[in-house]
Amino acid sequence: MDTGDHVVVINASKVSLSGRKAQDKKYFHHTMYPGGATWTSIVELMEKHPERVVERAVRGMVPRTRLGRAMMKKLKIYAGAEHPHAAQQPVAWVPRG
Repeated sequence: MDTGDHVVVINASKVSLSGRKAQDKKYFHHTMYPGGATWTSIVELMEKHPERVVERAVRGMVPRTRLGRAMMKKLKIYAGAEHPHAAQQPVAWVPRG
């Protein structure tokens, strides 16, 4: 159900991976041209665009439907602690436990 709530993720550059994921995990991309296959390691992606690592992880968990696309539009990810959504008065969420 789409409730209209937006989610703001900050400090995406501080994501840590367990085990050997930092060395072993690679992302695949193809330009659809012959020979256009590229593999990007997660270390390279964390250096250039850390917010894309979190975005791809979340995108893999949402449904591949209109609802999932609407949910992804409401996800805002920032590498640092600063974000332009202070006027909306976001509430910090702290997991219990």
